Amino acid sequence: MILAKCFVFVLFIATCSGLGPFNGNCTENAYPPAKNIKVPTMVINLDLPPEERWKEVALVYKHKIKALIGDLKRLISQFGKIGEAIIAFVDNYVSDLSNTLPDPYKDELKGLVKYTRINGGELVLYNIFYEVFTVCTSIIAEDDNGTLYHGRNLDFGLFMGWDKNNNTWLISEALRPMIVNLDFQKNNATLFKSVNFAGYIGVLTGVKPGVMSLTLNERFGMDGGFIGILKWLIGSRTGKWTGFMTRDVLTDSNSYAEAKKMLSEEELLAPVYFILGGVNSTEGCVITRSRTSTDDTWEMSKAGGWFILETNYDHWKKPLFVDDRRTPANTCMKKLGQKRLSVGGIFNVLSTIPVLNKLTTYTTVMQAETGHVETYVQKCEDPCWPW
Repeated sequence: MILAKCFVFVLFIATCSGLGPFNGNCTENAYPPAKNIKVPTMVINLDLPPEERWKEVALVYKHKIKALIGDLKRLISQFGKIGEAIIAFVDNYVSDLSNTLPDPYKDELKGLVKYTRINGGELVLYNIFYEVFTVCTSIIAEDDNGTLYHGRNLDFGLFMGWDKNNNTWLISEALRPMIVNLDFQKNNATLFKSVNFAGYIGVLTGVKPGVMSLTLNERFGMDGGFIGILKWLIGSRTGKWTGFMTRDVLTDSNSYAEAKKMLSEEELLAPVYFILGGVNSTEGCVITRSRTSTDDTWEMSKAGGWFILETNYDHWKKPLFVDDRRTPANTCMKKLGQKRLSVGGIFNVLSTIPVLNKLTTYTTVMQAETGHVETYVQKCEDPCWPW
């Protein structure tokens, strides 16, 4: 019933927006975008005590984080007494659960509480909800000189407050002003870089110069992130938060092979796709994870040779017909071709509707060999698909 309602909803929105099926037209002039949508960069100094690392981010973005949490609580409160019970539980009990997190995350969250003056339970909730609502497109591609590029759209906020007057998602709109590039430094040198929503201490998009690039896409399933979160809340904490896992890999792995091993073996809080790129020819793969095991590792060399692409569906299955970003993205990558591959080329592919949609908050293109990162705030104007 819920799925049927979703189909009716998306068809209604598409009709109102004047959209039809993807017609094969790929965007070719989106890059370079306007300079005013380029995302700022801030430094996370890992030599500082964990409670002090996020001070600058907290002070700059605390009002936006508070506003977003307020929006989330208002959405939850719409579920009546159940919603009220969830909010009360978060406000009164979840803060203590942050003490069960591994180092350095529990102390980093304490620092965020200190400098934002936001309830600790609300900040834990803010960090949790990325585990289950991240709908994305990730691409790794190799040009004819052997240089690897890694691009991604971060789509976030599905079913989280549709504004029928403005044809926008409430949470997606609130997140766009909070996007920041982070440079994690140790001994005054970059250890890795990431693209974050301010106040989120895990990593969904990151690059370790000279080693790897890495993105995380949600994987839908019955044994999904909600199950893992529920188990964590009631005391079963053997699984890692996926965003923390990604950050651990960027911190600790010193090779593509080592990163692949870590991403394949650890128990997780939620099923995901890890899209991993390296610095050498053909180093690109999609690791399809359940919470407890790896279901498949799809190598770029077997995906078509010069690029591999993942949205939010197992690559051996067809995507839902109302959410087929895979076909347009594959079509546009093939039209672009290996010889014309570049940062701008991938950005154009990711700017093609419906790969770009109402949920898209940002587009990033990374290059692992040099550690280059370009991130731009994205907003799909009508006519545009809701996701």
